[in-house]
Amino acid sequence: MKIFEKINFNYTSKLPFVVYKKPNENFVKGIFCKNDYLIYTSDFSESGFVFSPFDESRDKAILFPKNTSKIIEERVDFENNTFHNFNYDNDVSSRENHINLVSKAINRIKESQIEKIVISRKEEVSINDFRFLEVYKNLLQRYNNAFVYIWFHPEIGLWLGATPETLLEIKGNLFKTMSLAGTKNYKEGEETIWGTKEIEEQQLVTDFIENQVKHISDSLKIEIAKTIKAGTLLHLRSKVEGRLKEETSLNTLIKALHPTPAVCGLPRNDAKKFILENESYDRTFYTGFLGEINFKEKSHLFVNLRCMNFKDSIANIYVGGGITKDSIPEKEWEETVSKTSTMKAVLNKKP
Repeated sequence: MKIFEKINFNYTSKLPFVVYKKPNENFVKGIFCKNDYLIYTSDFSESGFVFSPFDESRDKAILFPKNTSKIIEERVDFENNTFHNFNYDNDVSSRENHINLVSKAINRIKESQIEKIVISRKEEVSINDFRFLEVYKNLLQRYNNAFVYIWFHPEIGLWLGATPETLLEIKGNLFKTMSLAGTKNYKEGEETIWGTKEIEEQQLVTDFIENQVKHISDSLKIEIAKTIKAGTLLHLRSKVEGRLKEETSLNTLIKALHPTPAVCGLPRNDAKKFILENESYDRTFYTGFLGEINFKEKSHLFVNLRCMNFKDSIANIYVGGGITKDSIPEKEWEETVSKTSTMKAVLNKKP
């Protein structure tokens, strides 16, 4: 049975699965569970695929165990289809609510020791004749340099995404991560010039990672920030790599990094408290992380950005942005609109 047929089979049979493609690879891998048990990882020492929420204090990471699942790998090739963006109307109340929340975050930053708070929102899009496999194939074609996945559990629901951000990658005792922040629309042939706000925001993330891992690692190397492209958006990224000290576990490294300032803020606990108290919805798995753990001494986890989940005929699209004292609320709203547009594009394409 081919991998897309297997996706259909498991979905209609209400059996959990995840299918994913790592950045710049030309094959997809599927992990198909043989039962519908809801299993959680205890300390990330198991082998399998994990899907973790933003707030691990309330919910644990879900595990699809490798030893009780069927694994399929298959090469993917797609024709060049033409995508187009539909003019979905933005809810006026959503705009007002987001701008008000960003303004509240800016005021909190100015009157406290908080340097950054990541504010997010959920946007509902009605879809007629929803075909999740087509949406997933669209994501695969459009986001070659991202981690592109479709994940399902009958008790949780269906999630899809194309995230450009690695949380961490481990091989033996060597690890890699990245500092990713700042967003601009990509315009072909146009030179990218980053403003002070984006540069400082990205540096905050870099400094946080360095401080979090320097006590549990050696030989730390941090790359100078570079511009990368993810779909129709540009970001600033610095690669970080080092060697874990012998006593450092995967669980310790995950707790040191997650949630990063790119999805939460700084100081982390203060920013997270503001988010949980003021965002008007539950992020659940948005800005959590997902990926392989302990596959032949390798683990590769990604931050769950550029994602959506589906229920009935509604697609819930999740977007956010980093807020600092220099943020302009209206521009922060416009940035989230750009991000939702990139995801909405995969919901429709020209035949």
